Amino acid sequence: MKTRDFLLLLFAFIPMIFMGQKIDNMASFRDIKSANYFRFHYDNDYFSSTDKEYTQGYNFELTSPRLAKNPINQLFISPKNSEFKYGLSLEHIGFTANNIASDQIQFNDRPFAAAIMMKSFSIATDTIQNTRIVSSLNLGIIGPGAFGGDMQTAIHEATGNTIPKGWYNQIKNDVVLNYELTYEKQLVRFHDFFTIQTTATARLGTLFTNASVGFNSTIGIINSPFTSVKNRNKFQLYLYTQPLVNVIGYDATLQGGLFNHKSVYTISDSDIERFTFQNNFGIVLQYRGLYLEYSRTILTREFSYGSAFKWGGIHIGFKL
Repeated sequence: MKTRDFLLLLFAFIPMIFMGQKIDNMASFRDIKSANYFRFHYDNDYFSSTDKEYTQGYNFELTSPRLAKNPINQLFISPKNSEFKYGLSLEHIGFTANNIASDQIQFNDRPFAAAIMMKSFSIATDTIQNTRIVSSLNLGIIGPGAFGGDMQTAIHEATGNTIPKGWYNQIKNDVVLNYELTYEKQLVRFHDFFTIQTTATARLGTLFTNASVGFNSTIGIINSPFTSVKNRNKFQLYLYTQPLVNVIGYDATLQGGLFNHKSVYTISDSDIERFTFQNNFGIVLQYRGLYLEYSRTILTREFSYGSAFKWGGIHIGFKL
């Protein structure tokens, strides 16, 4: 069995009861010039020498033309005169309070929380208007069923770090059902060296209900994600930045699930920061079929008695 077929089968048969918005795997600066690729994303606050707030996340991503037959695609926007990519991804995200060694409820701090989700998505690119529309649907669970505590404990035991004990007080099990739309338009392109894109995202569901607006910019040796040209530059090396303003409606990792109200500790609605600022930045290397990236993120406080925090990530992908 070919590697491509094996990965397709793997993702097709993972139960659709699993899957964030911390890992944005579909931004234009992460474009791979292929309809067939596999990519792994891993975030950890270890890269910023901290162990709090958004502490870890990972995402396994697969795109393939065969996924065009996924019936969930009927829920996605399909503009005319566009080129399409279809994919599935499995995503896990975890959050902790400042003092992970305590088994007590840490009032005035973030609740422990974890979620795991399966995401179906499509990317529609209009090469005439230089626009991209990304649609996605997330299905999963937030709570102990996402095994966030088990995962962090195993990692800390293996690395000799502090054993987390606060997961007994985590957000309780609830369903994750989220729909997301992202729109990007290229405003400026200077040859294959510099670009600026405006971006807007809306999310509605039981995990995150929010919206984001901002822009992203790349500088270096670049293949434009808004053209059909394949591998104009076989070697790409570029920097990117993506400042965003987020408007927050609901965040289940802070406020608990919409249906299960038995969580022992959550952040009250009045303490949620309704506006946050975020900047994602990093460096990307692409050569032939290989994709490598190192990213960093800074995010302002998400609740009134919280604090700003940051994390980093690595991303590895290859064409199939």
